[in-house]
Amino acid sequence: MAYLLGVDTGGTYTDAVVLDEATDRVVTSAKALTSRPDLAIGVGQAIDAAVAEASVAPAEIAMVSLSTTLATNALVEGQGGRVCLVFIGFEPAELGRAGLTEALRGDPVVVLAGGHSHAGGEKVPLDLAVLEAELGRLEPGITGFAVAASFATRNPAHEVAARDLIRRVTGKPVTCSHELSNALGGPKRALTAVLNARLIGMIARLIDACEGHLARIGVHARLMVVRGDGALVSAAVAREKPIETILSGPAASIAGASWLTGEKDALVSDIGGTTTDVCLLRDGRPMIDPQGARVGPYRTMVEAVAMRTWGLGGDSEVHVMDGLNGGLRLGPRRLMPVSLLARQHPALVHKALDLALASDVPPEDAARFVLPLWATVPEGLDPREAAVAARLAGGPLRLNDAVRSRVEGPALLRLVGRGLAMIAGITPSDAAHVLGRVDAWDAGAAHKALTIFTRRRNGRGDKIGATAEALAQAIVDQLTAQTVDCLLEAAFAEDGQDFGETGSNLAKHALTRAGLDRHRGVIEVDLRLGVPVIGLGASAASYYGAVGDRLHTRMIVPDHAGVANAIGAVVGQVAMQASGTVTSPGPGAFAVHLPDGPQRFASRESALEALESALTAQASASARNAGVEEIRLTVDRAIREVDIEGQPMFIEATVKVTAQGRPRIALG
Repeated sequence: MAYLLGVDTGGTYTDAVVLDEATDRVVTSAKALTSRPDLAIGVGQAIDAAVAEASVAPAEIAMVSLSTTLATNALVEGQGGRVCLVFIGFEPAELGRAGLTEALRGDPVVVLAGGHSHAGGEKVPLDLAVLEAELGRLEPGITGFAVAASFATRNPAHEVAARDLIRRVTGKPVTCSHELSNALGGPKRALTAVLNARLIGMIARLIDACEGHLARIGVHARLMVVRGDGALVSAAVAREKPIETILSGPAASIAGASWLTGEKDALVSDIGGTTTDVCLLRDGRPMIDPQGARVGPYRTMVEAVAMRTWGLGGDSEVHVMDGLNGGLRLGPRRLMPVSLLARQHPALVHKALDLALASDVPPEDAARFVLPLWATVPEGLDPREAAVAARLAGGPLRLNDAVRSRVEGPALLRLVGRGLAMIAGITPSDAAHVLGRVDAWDAGAAHKALTIFTRRRNGRGDKIGATAEALAQAIVDQLTAQTVDCLLEAAFAEDGQDFGETGSNLAKHALTRAGLDRHRGVIEVDLRLGVPVIGLGASAASYYGAVGDRLHTRMIVPDHAGVANAIGAVVGQVAMQASGTVTSPGPGAFAVHLPDGPQRFASRESALEALESALTAQASASARNAGVEEIRLTVDRAIREVDIEGQPMFIEATVKVTAQGRPRIALG
């Protein structure tokens, strides 16, 4: 008998689920806290618990598949390693396009002459000696490189040469933009490469943790990873192209939602610790975003499900808004819940909270703590960052003990932004503990922290809350309100009707609010969602009932909703794609643009056939390497022509070949 093991690593929990391949049913599931910096601890605990409860021998596990929200969370929160962009054949001003400057966040850029023309011819020779000299001037702390050259999708020679030199000189991972997308648009390709380079270390650590633990317990099955479009890829591909795992967790959740509920048309809303991800399910399948995956402020060239992601989750930071009323707002940054930190470090947390409770006017940061997330002291810190890191070397501290002056505050935020440290504070998860909706962590610490928070005052001088319970309910109500906004924004955007406003504006429009309130007056207004909502995530059962009531629609929280991502990870298929273009540099000449450079042909059909043959071999080889034995091929040709005096004139053709199938499910 063969069993499938699905693993999903999120910001708070790592889930594992065992499926019986023959009967297509969930045997068991398990959860463990996602452990940082050593992800292997949480991964191992979840896998061991699921395998033990299922009474399955490790040798009976025939396939393992991994999904994760770590890449998505990192981009939403602005985290990841330090990178250097090598920008070849572009003007410096082009760094301001496609959000590239914002994505770089001050990281170094090496601008070089070079690149190719639209037809694939070299514009200016690439001076590798200049590149090597620039590499020697970089400060320490760079974790990876991104290389983007002008028209590299027409001829990648300069990107390949730069990549080989960087690897030889630095030994660091290098991402080439042409390896991630075949589309034109240099700055957007560069942005995608930069984000990929940021994520390489994080995703590699996760794959290492999973593969290492599986080997230790005797599971020798192939490890697959969920891509952002829901397809499975090999772990080797995910290591090289971690950007393709953005929206991996949400994509797996869509597959899990469809498998668990059998619903064909619905909005799927997956609440995690950091984000809420919403996608429309049509005819049992998610829509694919034609413009490329968008995560936070970034529009990438990664093909992924048409998922809308908001920085709203069970562990979102709670803010008091400015103004006289001083209402609450959640996110986008994730904090470690005080109740969770108290379970791990009870003496530190309770001592600090008790001290603050003894004061009538505790400082605003009285219920906040900082914990380090590094295994070894990181390199490349400035003096203020190093001072904060030195204090944290012994473990978590009160925020006031970690940051001792106002000028050190930004230094701490930089450490948080690089994923080296994390702030603990009040979150909706703490509110749920105070209200008795969950009891996983230290509810007493949550009650103390919320009591301290109630003593803060709004712009009118009134306390934020009368009691910890009242404040907890206000936080949960705010989570409901922001989740409703997320779902409405997604629904308006997916409706297909031009309402003359953006989905965001419509979600907050006064008429929308009146419709949800079922306003009755001279005008009567009703508004409801026309499809049900499938609520997923560990905390969905705690929060989503009120969301369905507010939207006047059926809310479905299926059994195993908390591990839907892990389920979706093992019910998908491998789908390996290869794409390329044919251009016409002149009459009777056709250029096929392949990874090893352009090739010339005398006819359009011979060029298209050569490209299709090369792409078929490439996609099929990738699918076979991923364990697919029965490969299904689909070929998509998109030919652009214009009519000149009644005669068609060839402009360009794009060919995409997809090789797909189920990974081999076999023992031994």
